[in-house]
Parts: sequence; structure tokens; C-alpha cells
Amino acid sequence: MSASLDVRSGGEVVDRFADFGVLAFTTGRAAGSFGMQTDEPVRDVTARWTALREHLGGPATRLATAFQVHGNTVIRHRGEWQGFLRGPQADGHLSAERGTAMAVTVADCVPVFLVHPSGAAAALHSGWRGTVARITERAVRQFAELGLMPADLRLHCGPAICGACYEVSADVAAQLTGHDPGGPSKVDLRAIIADHARALGIREITVSPLCTRCDNDRFFSHRAGDPGRQLGVVLARE
Repeated sequence: MSASLDVRSGGEVVDRFADFGVLAFTTGRAAGSFGMQTDEPVRDVTARWTALREHLGGPATRLATAFQVHGNTVIRHRGEWQGFLRGPQADGHLSAERGTAMAVTVADCVPVFLVHPSGAAAALHSGWRGTVARITERAVRQFAELGLMPADLRLHCGPAICGACYEVSADVAAQLTGHDPGGPSKVDLRAIIADHARALGIREITVSPLCTRCDNDRFFSHRAGDPGRQLGVVLARE
């Protein structure tokens, strides 16, 4: 595996964070799967993670990920380490300091990016359970504890399954919307996350037009039967 991983090949780069000195992107199918719980040879998956670190700045780059469990735990990272950190059970990462790359694995769930002008940033994995558990709200509260207010944050929801493709049970729909539809119903996770963010006071919100199911030639989709996983990655450069 070459160390010249091209994250723009088939993925999505969030250019609107560039003026903050922050790189944020979601990889695509062309970059290969980063999932660590498939039958793919470990050496191939590990090589992609190594190539990612090279792309982000070299072997000394701090890159944090975690064992995801569809919850609302957000790990706060500090800059006293180097290397590749595989953290405990968590579905979000936040750093107030620049220089730590943070990644979540997704394949229909929403990669949520939160960025402050100071370079404080977060990457979240928000499926329906994480959305019900308000993982975005949990992260926003952590920013506020650092003195970084919601009105100054920018939020972007990356490529994920769209509302036209995502059908859930009546029970799940009721948990997400607060209303019982009486049967299976289609829901738009990114629209719900955006509504939650607005209620918290975030003013600058964007949503990717890309759907992992509709654009299955470009992204891995769990609903389409793909075992592969793409990454949502954020890095505030030092």
C-alpha cells in the first residue's frame, strides 16, 4: 500500500473549515476500507491507516480513533502523546489543541464535524442510537466547558444515508422524532442532527448532499450490504 493516499479520490473534503486551518474529510470507496472488524487481512487495513497518517503529516502525527458502540461518549484528547491511539469505547473525539487528527468509521451513519475558529475540533459517529443519545449535544457541552460557545462553532454532517433511503421501525422513528408514525417510516438523520444543533445555538450548519446508499459506487453502505467502512477525519493543523 502506497503512503500517497488520496483522500479526495471519491470522498468529500469540507473546504469551509479551511480558513480555520482545519482539514476535515470523509474518505470514499476508492481509498479502501478502514474497518477493523472484517475478514480483510489485517496487513491491508493497517497499511491504509499508515498511509492516512503519512497523508496527514507523517509517522509522528497523532491519530486517535476508538472502539465504537453507538453511544454518546466523547473522548477529549490532549497533546502529550504521539502515534496511533485506539481508545476505549467511544463514538466521538474532541481536542482543544491543534495537531491531533481524530477519526470515526462510518457506513451509513453520520460523520459529524464540529470546528471552532481557535482550532478546537471534534469528530463524531452518529447513527440513530447516537442521535437519540444526543452525542452532538454532548460534544457541544464539552466545547462550552472549555469556554467555546455554540454560536462560534461550525458544524458539518458528512456523507451518510439520506432520508429517502433510510427506513426504520416505528419505535426507532418515535425515539428520533418524538412522534409515533404507526409503522415503518423514513427518517433523515442529518436533518435531525441539524435541528438539534440549531436548538443548541449553532448558526453555521452544512449538510453533505451525498448519500452512502444512493452513491454506493462512491461510498460503503451498510444497508447495501457492504462490510467496508470509510472514515470521517478532522485535523486542526499546528
